[in-house]
Amino acid sequence: MFRLSVVTPEKIVYDDDVASIVAPGSVGYLGILSNHAPIITSLVPGKLTIKDSTGQEIMMAVSGGFLENSSNTCTILADAAEFAHQIDVDRAQRAMDRAKERIRNAAGNIDIPRAQASYARAHNRVTIGTHHKAVSQ
Repeated sequence: MFRLSVVTPEKIVYDDDVASIVAPGSVGYLGILSNHAPIITSLVPGKLTIKDSTGQEIMMAVSGGFLENSSNTCTILADAAEFAHQIDVDRAQRAMDRAKERIRNAAGNIDIPRAQASYARAHNRVTIGTHHKAVSQ
């Protein structure tokens, strides 16, 4: 077991002892177990899978940030993070559609990298939220 804290600018989203995590690193997904070597890496929008102390899997959508692991303490500083069961898929779909439309109709005053990042975050939320709802039913 090791300690995991998932922190956003607004709040501490998760703080508990866990058996393992799988996080969306900038060069691919990475797994962390107890006694993992120290690491600091950036995160991209993706699914954070947590196996808690009872062995239950918890899924979260993270939209980027950083992960630091050292001395059986893992801290994720995320731009945004939410549990899969809390994702409003319809709202996320609307955000994804808006971003897609901005990219498609890019005029001179549209910040394309920002629209693409918005699309990636919304797509991640839709994917994780939809998967969670399908598995829960």
